[in-house]
Amino acid sequence: MGDFNLTVILDAIRRTPGGLSRVELAQIVGLSPQTISNISRRLLDQSLIVEAGKEGGGPGKPRTMLRLNPSGMYAVGVHLDPAVLTFVLLDLVGAVVKHSRITTPSGSDPGAVIDTIASEIQRLIKDSGVDRARIAGMGVASPGPIDLEEGTVVDPPLLLGWHRVPLRDALAAATGLSTLVDKDVTSAAVAETWAGGPSGTGSFVFVYMGTGIGCGIVLNDEVVRGTSGNAGEIGHIIVDPDGPPCDCGKRGCVKSSCIPQVLVARGVAAGVLDGSRQNSSAPAVQESFAELCTAAYAGDAKAMEIIEHSAVLVARAVSAVTNTLDVDRVVFGGPFWSGLSRSYLARIPGMIEENSDTRKIHAVEVVGTGVGEDVGAVGAACLVLEHTLAPRSQRLLLEG
Repeated sequence: MGDFNLTVILDAIRRTPGGLSRVELAQIVGLSPQTISNISRRLLDQSLIVEAGKEGGGPGKPRTMLRLNPSGMYAVGVHLDPAVLTFVLLDLVGAVVKHSRITTPSGSDPGAVIDTIASEIQRLIKDSGVDRARIAGMGVASPGPIDLEEGTVVDPPLLLGWHRVPLRDALAAATGLSTLVDKDVTSAAVAETWAGGPSGTGSFVFVYMGTGIGCGIVLNDEVVRGTSGNAGEIGHIIVDPDGPPCDCGKRGCVKSSCIPQVLVARGVAAGVLDGSRQNSSAPAVQESFAELCTAAYAGDAKAMEIIEHSAVLVARAVSAVTNTLDVDRVVFGGPFWSGLSRSYLARIPGMIEENSDTRKIHAVEVVGTGVGEDVGAVGAACLVLEHTLAPRSQRLLLEG
């Protein structure tokens, strides 16, 4: 019970950037002033919070404000995308202390990718100058499907050769850091709740625009993972019944109609992109996709038609999700989002509203991520902070 109360108080302070006094904490969380005082002292002794001056405009003496101590704890985050590996070192308030990005090794050897990740993490920590003892652990955001309990990656469609790869245990052994693995889309949703500001509150879906497309789900400030940790797989929602065939046997799925690889192929067919390139690797697709977006915003009508058509299709899939879950907000982000944001934010909000079953009751806000381009890696690090510090009912269980 003590550990649970400690995390409740810490979470209340975290959600109030300006800090809270002990009196305000007692009012918010419903614990006695003595309990608040005792737990505050524990948090101060552990350097997780600091006393940040006094405030007071009414009768009585000024109250001492408690705020998170940014250097009280750190977490490493890794985003494994088929095109690029992104690394961050996060402090306790969710700020990026150190960052790096490298191209994902080509080929189908998971071992080579794991070795690269481990080496880059060690370099990142060394270059940051952060005391390793203050690093709570490492989170890894991976394409799904994953086995959340086992920490394995199970045949992601865009990571060839990754058949039940024990990513969590392999990286823990290679780095010496306690490691968590979660889906990239779920990690992005976690990042938004921890570091996204207003866009990360309430109920929302995070539409993740990466090498693939998926969504993370947050309902009433709680991240939804599903039975096996794979909630949010929208790749086989049909958005164009007459569209291209999908490997699932249907036609016009999100996966066969909307992902960057498909848009690049359309750009080549339309003569917007150089069709002589034979490299279809994820990094090459990322480069070609950036060229397609640049051409669209430079006035190439064919390129813009491809981008805007994809917005229509993505809006259909997102509308199905928002109507099912009845959320307040749609948040877009991910490594491919920046190239799409201008067109998508101009077109998709109106389509979501038009298709909303609840438009006469409440609006559905459509925004870009408040975290930034590295939302997957930031989310992976936030997994560690969430696991370590967020209030969870399991902390109430008595151990023998």
